[in-house]
Amino acid sequence: MKTPTRIGTPLSPSATKVMLLGSGELGKEVIISLQRLGVEVIAVDRYPNAPGHQVAHRSHVINMADGAALEALITQEQPDLVVPEIEAIATETLVALEAAGKVTVIPTARAAWLTMNREGIRRLAGETLALATSPYRFANNLDELKTACAAIGFPCVVKPVMSSSGKGQSKLDSADEIEAAWAYAAAGGRVDSGRVIVEGFIDFDYEITLLTVRALQQDGNIATHFCEPIGHIQVQGDYVESWQPHPMHPEALLKARDIAKKVTDNLGGLGLFGVELFVKNEMVWFSEVSPRPHDTGMVTMASQQQSEFELHAKAILGLPVNVALRSPAASAVIYGQHDAKGIAFEGVADALRVPGADIRLFGKPESFARRRMGVALATADDVETARIRAKQAAAKVKPVIVE
Repeated sequence: MKTPTRIGTPLSPSATKVMLLGSGELGKEVIISLQRLGVEVIAVDRYPNAPGHQVAHRSHVINMADGAALEALITQEQPDLVVPEIEAIATETLVALEAAGKVTVIPTARAAWLTMNREGIRRLAGETLALATSPYRFANNLDELKTACAAIGFPCVVKPVMSSSGKGQSKLDSADEIEAAWAYAAAGGRVDSGRVIVEGFIDFDYEITLLTVRALQQDGNIATHFCEPIGHIQVQGDYVESWQPHPMHPEALLKARDIAKKVTDNLGGLGLFGVELFVKNEMVWFSEVSPRPHDTGMVTMASQQQSEFELHAKAILGLPVNVALRSPAASAVIYGQHDAKGIAFEGVADALRVPGADIRLFGKPESFARRRMGVALATADDVETARIRAKQAAAKVKPVIVE
């Protein structure tokens, strides 16, 4: 794993160059953290004027699932580090380029490849590492899906093996819903692989994200750091609210950290991982992992000494990190509410009058009714008060169509 031994000056021959593949709201915050450290940043996305494009030194618009286009851009820019920020990327190209010594991928090209595909990461966790997971089957067509659902039983969850932010995900309570779930999964896949995973439903008490950071120590060895657990609520696979810290039984927290360390040790490299886990009493099951900042972790912009974005930026550059909690805090999503381009926002001042509240508007050029366009953050002396404040602040922000 190569990391820069020094940080140069942007837009000069000494520049330390980082390329982000995916430049949404999470990538935007990573870019801002890198900019603060004097890094030259190249932002790449599939559409123009993405949030990260607006704060990077340079931006490019390509189909990142096109391996030839991706390789050509990396060859053109010659970045020191390539940082995948989304799943829909030609990861086989990154694996080949890294194997040839032409690029350093964060955390590793293998990690990007495995976690882009739910099959790869689930087989790693459930079979290679023998971690507790929900029961699962895979299906390539409707008939196979019917067989898989019958084997798993109801209720169950159907997801495309390649998707993000809950796209194409369905909870099935009976066989009557299978055909609709297949059609929805096909429409929601980020890459058209025509394959789904069927997961048995776990009767869990709550779900957490355990942000796990692999960072260099002064002696050159890699240490694993854990942020306080983040609780969250999801609707149709999309996060709508998160908070930190989420209380856990001490034994469950130890198990969660053990699972997170085993998974991230196997994936390797440096940086921050969002490890999702199901918890019931002292039992913990592995769900998913993202080798990058996690949407539920946006709460860390209010809760931690260093946000998940700053932690990722520093870790990938080989710098020390600090995962200390600053205050209990919560986040609540601000939706677009309209299908329109170039919407405006009213009520921001009212939102900021909520005690302990702050607002982030992402600057996405196009809104959809259920598209995440911003987030409200709030701190308090306790999590429950922070959650109330965050939801109050989010409700005061009103997206409007500009005539």
